[in-house]
Amino acid sequence: MSTARQLRYSYEDYLRALDDSAIKLEFSAGTIYAMAGGTLAHADLSVAVSSALRQLPATCRVLSSDAKVRVEASDLAAFPDVSVVCGEPATSRIDAHALTNPVLLVEVTSRSTEDYDRGEKLRHYQSLSSLRAVLFVSHRERRLTLVSRGPSGWTSQDFFGGEQVVLTEPVVSLTVDQVYAGITLDPA
Repeated sequence: MSTARQLRYSYEDYLRALDDSAIKLEFSAGTIYAMAGGTLAHADLSVAVSSALRQLPATCRVLSSDAKVRVEASDLAAFPDVSVVCGEPATSRIDAHALTNPVLLVEVTSRSTEDYDRGEKLRHYQSLSSLRAVLFVSHRERRLTLVSRGPSGWTSQDFFGGEQVVLTEPVVSLTVDQVYAGITLDPA
């Protein structure tokens, strides 16, 4: 266990650090995290999901990992691999470059972030009132996990090769095979 003192940063400190940084930084309640570069498979999977989501209605926009999402309720700023907003994008009152009303977020997992993405980060995302679903794309196996909001709360369902993921809000469907076509996954 480290005995180093952890510094707390304000959101304004984070924005200044982000402006000066050559890498992406995320922010969670006073802590700034450097985002590691991804693998080729990670990049491939992000583009594959983005391409599959292009069938969304014209009122929806598919945004790359350059789109920052802010969760005001829990003081998080993150860069999901893909974000979808339907209708007019809303931005944070303290960060004009941060989207606050995504309806769908996609996280391509990695060895270093999978537990955080599926755990704490997901809990942050779930506090967004606009959010209807989070799609996790596994870096280890051909598996998509859809965590979606329904009338009785959040549910999670895994989909494997040969199966189709159907979202009702926003209305879109994609197959596991479509997302993973031609992609060599990272070694476990």
